[in-house]
This record gives sequence, C-alpha cells and structure tokens, in this order.
Amino acid sequence: MNRRMKKFIVPSILSADFTKLGEEVKAVQSAGADWIHVDVMDGHFVPNITIGVPVVKSLQSISPPPIDIHLMINNPEGFVETFIDSGGSYVKSLTVQVESCNLIYNTIKLIQSKGVMAGVAINPGTPLSSVTELLPYMDMVTIMTVEPGFAEQKFIPSMISKIKQMRDIIDSSEFSPLIEVDGGIKLENIGEAAEAGADVFVSGSGIFKSGDYKGSIDKMRAILENAAHAATG
Repeated sequence: MNRRMKKFIVPSILSADFTKLGEEVKAVQSAGADWIHVDVMDGHFVPNITIGVPVVKSLQSISPPPIDIHLMINNPEGFVETFIDSGGSYVKSLTVQVESCNLIYNTIKLIQSKGVMAGVAINPGTPLSSVTELLPYMDMVTIMTVEPGFAEQKFIPSMISKIKQMRDIIDSSEFSPLIEVDGGIKLENIGEAAEAGADVFVSGSGIFKSGDYKGSIDKMRAILENAAHAATG
C-alpha cells in the first residue's frame, strides 16, 4: 500500500506559451497547481535545448508556486548552485539524471545543503538498481515515463510496472523519498500512475494544452483522491 497520501500536481512550463510565460505560471497557480516544473535541457544529454538561468531567475518576480527544477544536462553537478540561486527561495526541489551525474552522492548533499529537496531521475531504459542504493540520501526519485528531450510525448505504458516496483522497494525500506512521474501524464493515465504508487505528477500538455487549466487540475485532483480512497479501502 502507498503510505503517502498527499499528492502533488505539477504543471511543466515546457508546454506553456513562452510569449506570456509569467501569465501562464500565474494562471496555473490560480488553478491550483502545487508546484511548477522547469525542464533544463542542454542539447547534449538530450537532443533539445530549452531554458536556462535567466528564465528561472525571471520567475522570482511573479512569486510563483514552488519550483521543481529538472536538469537534463551533462555534468549537472557544476550547475546545481547556479540554478538554485537563480530561483531563490521559490526552488522546492532540484533533480539530476542518474545517467549524467558523475558525482551523484556529492551532488545530492550539495542540493540539500542549499535547503532544497534532492531528486534523482532515471530514464525509461535505466534499471531501478541504479537508484536503489540512493534511497537513504535522496528526497525524490523521478521515473521518466517518456524518453526525455521533448514535450508532448505519449506515456510509455510499461512504466506503470516500474512505478509499482519502485513503490514496493521504498515501502519495504525504512526510507520514504517521493516518487515523481514525468512524461505524458494526462487525465487518462494519472489515476493508474497514482494507483501504482506515484506521489508527484508532472503534466505539461495535459494541463497547458487543455484549454481549461483549472478544470484539468480539478479533474486530476479528483482522480487522485479516488485512487487514494481505493488504496485505503
């Protein structure tokens, strides 16, 4: 059984309209978003380039929801402090990819030393064994449910079993990092991901392309509540 009842809905600004990013962030904040997700891509670790430090810094001026930063870049350990500092007190968590971080233990400690939750992400083809030894140290594990690099990809169904396996591993341990799912999360699959054991749900196009931010978040919240009731019933 999933021991953690609180669930977090986290819109990914990668799917927002960047010509009015501030308005978009405030809109999802008003619509009930718990955090916002910021994907940083370098064109090397993933085949795309997205936003950098100036955009993260600009978010401070609008008093955003807590910021969940995901560094999909090579050698992320060299950029941790810069990105956390750019977001200031609004940075809730910072996640690095286990595949690209050369000093994973030191990086987790560095993130936490800044008063920020430390997350570790794994790609669809990366085995859970790559992060199980990190359970005593990390605050969150992100299971990528699409291949990283682009917005609006379809959820990979086989990742449900991976979420379940991660949930079982955590629940059989004395540690309790959050499980975040990132990629293709929409109304039609968020319930299944929740029932599998996820805690944090990153949704880009599922919210920003819906045409109704509040309606979409409210529906997601209802689905998550139903999944929680089913788990305890």
